[in-house]
Amino acid sequence: MEMLKIENLTFSYPQSTHRVLRDVSFGIEEGEFCVLCGATGSGKSTLLRLCKRELAPNGQRSGQILINGTPTEQLSAREAAVRVGFVCQQPDQQIVCDKVWHELAFGLENLGLSQNEIARRVAEMAGYLGIEPWFDRQVKELSGGQKQLLNLASVMVMHPDLLILDEPTSQLDPIAAAEFLHTLSKINRDFSLTVLIAEHRLEELVPMCDRLIVLKDGTLLGADAPDVLMPRIAQDPALLASMPTAVRVACAIGDQSYPLSVKEGRAMIAKYADPTRILPENAPKSGRSKALELKNVYFRYARELPDTLADLSLSLYEGETLCVLGGNGSGKSTMLGVASGVHKPYAGSVLVFGKKLNEYKNQTLYRENLALLPQDVQTVFLHNTVEEEMKDAGVDLSALPFDLTPLLGMHPYDLSGGEQQLAALAKVLATNPKILLLDEPTKGLDAEKKQHLLEILRTLRSRGVSILIVTHDVEFAALCADRCVLFFRGSAVSDGLPRTFFAENNFYTTAARRMSRGYFQNAVTARDLVALCRGEEVL
Repeated sequence: MEMLKIENLTFSYPQSTHRVLRDVSFGIEEGEFCVLCGATGSGKSTLLRLCKRELAPNGQRSGQILINGTPTEQLSAREAAVRVGFVCQQPDQQIVCDKVWHELAFGLENLGLSQNEIARRVAEMAGYLGIEPWFDRQVKELSGGQKQLLNLASVMVMHPDLLILDEPTSQLDPIAAAEFLHTLSKINRDFSLTVLIAEHRLEELVPMCDRLIVLKDGTLLGADAPDVLMPRIAQDPALLASMPTAVRVACAIGDQSYPLSVKEGRAMIAKYADPTRILPENAPKSGRSKALELKNVYFRYARELPDTLADLSLSLYEGETLCVLGGNGSGKSTMLGVASGVHKPYAGSVLVFGKKLNEYKNQTLYRENLALLPQDVQTVFLHNTVEEEMKDAGVDLSALPFDLTPLLGMHPYDLSGGEQQLAALAKVLATNPKILLLDEPTKGLDAEKKQHLLEILRTLRSRGVSILIVTHDVEFAALCADRCVLFFRGSAVSDGLPRTFFAENNFYTTAARRMSRGYFQNAVTARDLVALCRGEEVL
């Protein structure tokens, strides 16, 4: 039986002639695990929100969305709330209570269930998902991964028939993201729960899903098993670029086995193995001055709380791109706040071009000097349309390497996560910074937009701009970084050049490295693997 059926769905936002979705039709059977993929702005978030009546955006809609054969508009308020569960991209935006246990019980209390029923359901779900050890904690004390698991538990405790997730791992570190996705897979297997998830992180999702649903420019390109769709996807470079590393490498070297997982990719790579080959590292330029320096920095959010940053020393050199990786809650975003003057450390010092932050008076720190793109990019927006945002910031739209023209009439909050990221980045770059601080800049971006961002950062670096990036995107870091740092408990514990850094890591490393370990010595990107399999040199 079809749990979700979408028939000829077309949608456009108010006061816009652009159709975000165009005549989309597909069905999902009960118990299927389905992945919705497509480029930034292809309509994924809009489609998912239309399936959850309470979150459906305003606009012109035609076509039908049916849950178990019933149109969503005909569901009672209780049915609509219970039968379709929804997990958002940003964990904090979905949490409404201060305590973990209260968040778990909140939805059930609103349904009017008895205290006995609420206690039973909450206890079961907390035990099943491993939440019991932090059951009584304040939500604000949780890591990003724990918050997202709490959101999942709060939805699952309602016993939905269909679980919808909109890029739920976009703010999670690689380990937390993998754990979250495997939890989803376990729920799908154990309860035969129907799952529909939109993601740009497809490395682990594609091998585990039953069906891949592909959108392009608001139209449906296909909805079938990944191995069935892959030959067709391989003919579209933009779509192929978003697929797992194994299949991208296979297509590049002419292997038509279309491996989807690291395990299958290793079996393919084994045929080309040469453990003696070592790729050269691009050594950093000598004699560079420090653009930004944190010296023995200590910071905590309140006197009674533990240190978030502890004896942190970190340097960013002029014309360098430095990527900082680490788990949720390790202090990476706090470090950016301290580096940009948003937070003041209680010990240690921060120097920008050799001057302490307090020596920059009257906002001179931010005038063509230093700029920060925060993790929550919505805080950057001040106006009702993207066009007003761009005019206010003095953005030259014709000079951007990405096209914001279709978005100009929209409210910034109506954009997809990736579109918001690009609009905010355009505003930040308009300040012409010498030091650019970026917190999760690839969040919500498809493979093509990531490539555009990579080109932007390389151009800026060639002009002498110093770039400090906090990211969970290890694949992107391997491509763009001159140097990588690993954070742990508020300190920088490891520092190295990209190929050495990722080759030596077991968990904070790339899929290409996991595929090639033991076969090639320090291949860490798909490009590395392709060149080595072909016997080519890599710079």
